[in-house]
Amino acid sequence: MPLALLALAVGAFGIGTTEFVMMGLLPDVAADLRVSIPTAGHLVSAYAIGVVVGAPLLAALTARLPRRTVLISLMVLFVAGNALSALAPGYDSLLAARFLSGLPHGAFFGVGAVVATNLAAPERKARSVSLMFLGLTVANVAGVPVATLVGQGLGWRATFLGVSVIGLAAIVSLALLIPRHLPQAAPATGLRGELAALKSLPVWLALGTTVAGFGALFSAYSYITPMLTDSAGYADSSVTLLLALFGVGATIGNLLGGRLADHAMRATLFTGLTSLAVVLALFPLLMTTTWGGALAVFLLGVAAFITGSPLNLMVMEEASTAPSLASSANQAAFNLANAGGAWIGGLTLAAGFTATSPALAGAALAILGLLVAATAYTVDHRRTPQPTARERIIATHVPQPAETGVHH
Repeated sequence: MPLALLALAVGAFGIGTTEFVMMGLLPDVAADLRVSIPTAGHLVSAYAIGVVVGAPLLAALTARLPRRTVLISLMVLFVAGNALSALAPGYDSLLAARFLSGLPHGAFFGVGAVVATNLAAPERKARSVSLMFLGLTVANVAGVPVATLVGQGLGWRATFLGVSVIGLAAIVSLALLIPRHLPQAAPATGLRGELAALKSLPVWLALGTTVAGFGALFSAYSYITPMLTDSAGYADSSVTLLLALFGVGATIGNLLGGRLADHAMRATLFTGLTSLAVVLALFPLLMTTTWGGALAVFLLGVAAFITGSPLNLMVMEEASTAPSLASSANQAAFNLANAGGAWIGGLTLAAGFTATSPALAGAALAILGLLVAATAYTVDHRRTPQPTARERIIATHVPQPAETGVHH
């Protein structure tokens, strides 16, 4: 696999770290800026809004620029947002800096996924995307826990300065390892052409599969701490280690999904969504013991992230004339899944159901994702011209060169 994928993984590692570390630093940030924890929680939302706004907008505006230049520019914006977060004098300025930090997130992953597939051989496209996203899953295993400890020991501002340094390392890696002249699967179409690709029903069905499928994950994962403490019997101090176990599962699922999707993209997607529905449906049973809780967290990471590479690949294939914008829009869909899944899971708790009820809501969302994916497959099948019976017969009886009497 091309060494350039390492540069993309470094950028993904930095982005994954800054996205999730705020959740662990909320009490420290709230105390330092003298706001309530719920108010500090808006800093998480500001980043997510930045992702949703920036993903399609920046991808569309940079449609005609060289991909290498776009990736480096997006990482420069990422470094600026995190540096401003570290230097923010108050809550409002930190809120704005977090929004700025989120703007390049989706476009970086979207453009990076297209670059990764263009660098790799056709039979390794999904694997190349999974290697880029490896940086994101490793961030959950190592980056977020370490950054949280740094923030708790040296202050939360030190965490964002550290993330800025990771961003600078990514810029250097991108400049050194990404080729200046990248192969392109399709010519640049400009803003109008990129936007036209989003009029396709299969593209929207692919994005809908992402929202439902990853909404299933976040319906449960957003409330994983009370499940582990109230149902499985873990102490609060053990949750960080279990979240790292989720990251390990996500890393394995990501690599496995990339390898399998290169052989059968749709089958891998259907298998991943089915596995996710089954795992979430088993949560009420698994979360009754400590070992079962640990197994549930690990399997959740594996099942959810098996679908990551095939989802990205499906969106890019459905929008073959504008893969950068579609792939970036898919990153916005991931963040909508985050917000929507957490909201749906919260509704079950607000209704008075058990601590594991968000997982059952997630299982229902995974089944919905399966139905949307099946609809997308049906639409694709109907749009693709199918050979007639006569054409199939002719195709199976075409004489080989040796039979035609032609000699070389």
